[in-house]
Amino acid sequence: MIILIRIDIQKWLVLKNGLYKIMDTKSFASAIEQICEEKNISKDKVLETIEMALAAAYKKEYNRKGQNIKVKFDLKTGKMKIFQVKLVVNESMLKTEDGPEEEISTTEEKNEEETEKKVRFNPEKHIMIEDAKKGSNPGDEIEFPLETAHDFGRIAAQTAKQVIIQRIREAERESIFEEFKEKEGQVVSGVVQRIEKGNVFLDIGKASGVIFPEDQIPHERYQIGQRLRLYIAEVQKDSRGPTITLSRTHPKMVSQLFALEVPEISGGTVEIKSIAREAGSRSKIAVTSTEERVDPIGSMIGQKGTRVQAVINELAGEKIDIIEWAEDPIKFISQSLSPAKVINVEIDKKLNQAKVIVPEDQLSLAIGIKGQNVRLAAKLTGWKIDIAIQEEKKVKKKTIIKDKEKKTNKKSK
Repeated sequence: MIILIRIDIQKWLVLKNGLYKIMDTKSFASAIEQICEEKNISKDKVLETIEMALAAAYKKEYNRKGQNIKVKFDLKTGKMKIFQVKLVVNESMLKTEDGPEEEISTTEEKNEEETEKKVRFNPEKHIMIEDAKKGSNPGDEIEFPLETAHDFGRIAAQTAKQVIIQRIREAERESIFEEFKEKEGQVVSGVVQRIEKGNVFLDIGKASGVIFPEDQIPHERYQIGQRLRLYIAEVQKDSRGPTITLSRTHPKMVSQLFALEVPEISGGTVEIKSIAREAGSRSKIAVTSTEERVDPIGSMIGQKGTRVQAVINELAGEKIDIIEWAEDPIKFISQSLSPAKVINVEIDKKLNQAKVIVPEDQLSLAIGIKGQNVRLAAKLTGWKIDIAIQEEKKVKKKTIIKDKEKKTNKKSK
């Protein structure tokens, strides 16, 4: 009767007549290929893991705990070679029986010095330089071939299995971390898995991410199974796997969403210069074109507003003002206060401050509800903006002239 031991997704050891043996080479190679494909791990990493597991099983089965065992496994032939590895040492590298842990210098570089702790001689792990092969130097490792084993007992096989599971999980975590670290600053799609204490956990493919309360759009409600687009704000390593912090409020999320909707951005003909955002309420985005024939604002809006509307829908109805970026700060500040009309802009470069003159009927529009419009314009341009009303001198002159005409008419009568 054959009993198969599974390592996460594949079988690799077969129990027959009370001893565990490696399965046939083709099946074993196929198992490694499948692990590499499904876990996104390199074949070399999996093979290294298998060799470590076989070394652990050998040490367990043949009571070689004090030895440094190394296994080389050949996937093509299915054969393995077992070696005992010893470190070449000299007298200066050894410490006395009661001596303290000292550090000895091994190599010196310009500004760095690598050090190595003195070791207590162990014949299972070390070999004196005079007993080593000719040409060996202190610090070298020498491999001594051992009798190759093909059969393992139950405990040894279980040890190998645990080593493989642990190492493959570590390799998988490392692979996931590297994959999402490269995606940091990008937008991904995710499905809401659970909500705990205000934190929203989402499945974003091979990993899970979390949106903390401060990264959630105000008044936006999340439901289990809901699909969302999210900005990867930060990816950090953790013992249980990568910790991926997601955001729905980051200003760059707006630019990333437009990059998905507007081909001209990925093509390089339209460029997003600046973004100011108050998540869930309103955003301002400044764009420019690298080609004269391309209208940057029209490209962002799309035919009948389809492109900008797709972004608005993704951001829970957030209003988006698209303005054309200008190198001239006066023109840029004037356009940033859109939809309000601006009469004049006076700038003070030393104070990085701008005084904007608007008609009286445009004042509330320029400031916005609770100062939102001017606040976003200041963030967008990087200038402090003060808004003033236009003085009505011309109107006063006209009224004076009319009064004079009335007086002259009375005298003539």
